[in-house]
Amino acid sequence: MRIDIVTLFPELCQSFLGASILGRAADKGLFEAHCHQIRDYTTNKQKQTDDYPYGGGCGMVLYAQPIADCLRDVIRQCEAQGRPRPHIVFMTAGGQPYNQQIAKRLAQCDSLTLVCGHYEGIDERVIEAFADEEISIGDYVLTGGELASLVVADSVLRLQPGVLAEEQGYQEESHWDGLLEYPQYTRPEVWEGRPVPPVLLTGDHGKITTWRSRQAHARTAARRPDLYKDWCLRHPLHPRRWKRNERAELIRTDAALDAAAQVYAASWQAMCAPVCTAEYVAQHTPQAMRAELQADRAAGWAFYLHSTAGVPDALIGVCHKTGEIGRLYVRPESQGQGIGALLLEFARKKLSEHAAPHLFVLDVNLPALALYLRMGYRFDSVEKVYDPAENPAAVQFCRELKFIYAPRKTEEEKSEN
Repeated sequence: MRIDIVTLFPELCQSFLGASILGRAADKGLFEAHCHQIRDYTTNKQKQTDDYPYGGGCGMVLYAQPIADCLRDVIRQCEAQGRPRPHIVFMTAGGQPYNQQIAKRLAQCDSLTLVCGHYEGIDERVIEAFADEEISIGDYVLTGGELASLVVADSVLRLQPGVLAEEQGYQEESHWDGLLEYPQYTRPEVWEGRPVPPVLLTGDHGKITTWRSRQAHARTAARRPDLYKDWCLRHPLHPRRWKRNERAELIRTDAALDAAAQVYAASWQAMCAPVCTAEYVAQHTPQAMRAELQADRAAGWAFYLHSTAGVPDALIGVCHKTGEIGRLYVRPESQGQGIGALLLEFARKKLSEHAAPHLFVLDVNLPALALYLRMGYRFDSVEKVYDPAENPAAVQFCRELKFIYAPRKTEEEKSEN
């Protein structure tokens, strides 16, 4: 790959590209980098590159002519090497927000040219004449485009084959698949009373991979809900097949109701412990949950108890009158096995008379939110608010959200319409 940076400060850019990992990669011939001084292409004796903006205003605007001539020179150099016309990117505050997906796309270019703005900006006419796209690295303003161009250059060049020692090194990082990276730890095992998570010391790569995946999902959902929602929408979940030893049966007997109450209580307490007082959680005993299920059955709900190898481990309910799905609970020790997705699809099919079944979920229940989004449910409204200042049972502010089944159409379905 060839990368060119058009700038007023080529020495700044070149020093960065020639250092550390990128410097060693360039020495190995894994890419070539060229930094061009805009002043070298001016036609005035003073080597002036900017002037006051038409219409008045603060700051200075870079001339179109020296940037255009520099870009033409870069294009000629690429042609002389047998390369295609470079993909030209102007670094501007008004460009599209930069992310890892754009980095991966730009990394496929044979030649990439980055143009650094400065002062008040660049004459729009040269952008219109040469730009393939404009990019912004964030919603803030820098004194020049050099740092922005280096951010793009670094994120693109490190994806070139051989630049990093292992390809897996960047495939597991934040944003590669739309998620933030899981937390990392190194020696010592205990630092100032803080131990490394025990699972990382087991040597069990399967358990470690599972832990890291869950950490990445939880971290992204908590810190960047916008990213996590996008990830969920781009990764629809299809329930696995039923196993031979698992069943979901309508609760008809007292014994089945007792078993469902046990599942309900254990799962509810685990889910609500972080957001409710200990006293309130303790009140939700199997006996209390049994009474709640019994009252709901009298109001028209039907509940199904899921069991694996004869052991009850999950519960779900449907209301044919309203089209609501509820009481989806999986025992903590049985979570992560695909049971929730299986029962959610099972319940939706039970409500076949309703085109858009709905359900309710707390906004702090991140695993449930991800499950519903990935299975075609979309946010509809806020139903309740639990504020510790007003609700003595709550220790954390949270909201109950209503979701409605409204799956995205596939490209094939869109073309048929």
